[in-house]
Amino acid sequence: MNTQSWPHTSPLIAYYGDDLTGSTAVMEVTAFAGLETVLFLDAPSQERLADFSQARVIGIAGDARARSPDWMEAHLPDYYSVLQKTKAPIIHYKVCSTFDSSPEIGSIGKAAELAAQKFSGPIPMLIGDLGMGRYQCFGHLFAMAQGQAYRIDRHPVMSRHPVTPMHEADLTRHLAKQTDLKIGLVDFVAMHKGLATKTFDEAVKEGARIIALDMLDACSLVEAGRLIWVHNNQQRFCIGSQGIEAALVAYWQQQKWVEPAAPPQQAQACSQLLAVSGSVSPTTAAQIAHARAHGFATFALDLKKLGDENLWSAMIDRLYAEALQALHKGQDVLISSAEGPDDPAVAAFKQILDKQAFDFETLNTTIGQILGILLNRLLSAHPVTRVVISGGDTSGRVARELGIDALTAFAPLVPGAPLCRAHGVASRNQGLELLLKGGQVGGPDIFMRAKTGAAS
Repeated sequence: MNTQSWPHTSPLIAYYGDDLTGSTAVMEVTAFAGLETVLFLDAPSQERLADFSQARVIGIAGDARARSPDWMEAHLPDYYSVLQKTKAPIIHYKVCSTFDSSPEIGSIGKAAELAAQKFSGPIPMLIGDLGMGRYQCFGHLFAMAQGQAYRIDRHPVMSRHPVTPMHEADLTRHLAKQTDLKIGLVDFVAMHKGLATKTFDEAVKEGARIIALDMLDACSLVEAGRLIWVHNNQQRFCIGSQGIEAALVAYWQQQKWVEPAAPPQQAQACSQLLAVSGSVSPTTAAQIAHARAHGFATFALDLKKLGDENLWSAMIDRLYAEALQALHKGQDVLISSAEGPDDPAVAAFKQILDKQAFDFETLNTTIGQILGILLNRLLSAHPVTRVVISGGDTSGRVARELGIDALTAFAPLVPGAPLCRAHGVASRNQGLELLLKGGQVGGPDIFMRAKTGAAS
């Protein structure tokens, strides 16, 4: 391998995030490392790219995590072409640090196969992320929950994910169910004994197209960054969490190419908070309960009405009126689709699916659209300065209803979820402050933290 030189003019990284909340986690890493970063909510025009010409990291937030392989085949190649045209040396397909996916929904293997048709060379895969408490050892993924580490197939949240539960901790085995591409591994021992490059090259010689990288500590983080960056001066396609960016930044700082950034500014408190949630995670359920106990007015969608547009149209009108009244009273407001996997609303959702009147993608899209319509109408009638959107699968659809097309990160809040500022040509929501968080992100007090701006 030849050492990749440091580019002084082109973007360093161009990435596609398979959901919006995960895409903002990349911004947290790069923006707060001093690298100007912009995240677009769809493929940007050349004119819009020119508006952010100083960005060294360019992202596109998608929703492939909730899509079928057929959808991916129809859409991902176009997104890859947009990333390719940025001429960034690193092209990143960003996935969740819990790797939840399946052959039918959010197939990471299918995304890799489509990339292999467009980009040459091996595909490094790094899922671990120290900042989020995600660790990979001998190919097995571990994740923190309530201060305790769990193998991902025993994780209290991800083993019960309503769409893509994780029943396999060995990521090479999990991914092998989604693709015929051969998968190799650079394990933790090779990382620490100076054998990483040899192991990587041997895996390539044996026909591996995807190379998983173990990551457990700061040493293996830097080594992973080196393996990703050092290559033959062609665009390197990678798969991984925001750990990709964390590893690259760590390696660049070791090389003195990037200076350690000054601590980022802290956000100020806001007077009133408006939040919507499409997550059914038990973590989010605890957060909603905590918010309610601290004075939030909470409202829930009636998912039994999803199957009839006339019924959910009336539901939107009712929830809008009730939420607006609470806002006028000075309350913080939170509207959710469900409170945890045991909420009867989840059973109602599954009943509609079982009747085969709608498929999962259609119903999931409808939930995001309903929450987005409610949020946009409420912001129009009662403007607030800060909004929270919870739920990786629905967040992108909610945000797009606001008429914005780009985000930049301006302050940390919780690992994996920075406070962002909205951008949109002629959008009345220009400048809106947004926190976009995945279902398993944050402690019970995250909605209160979002209001006070207190970072953890």
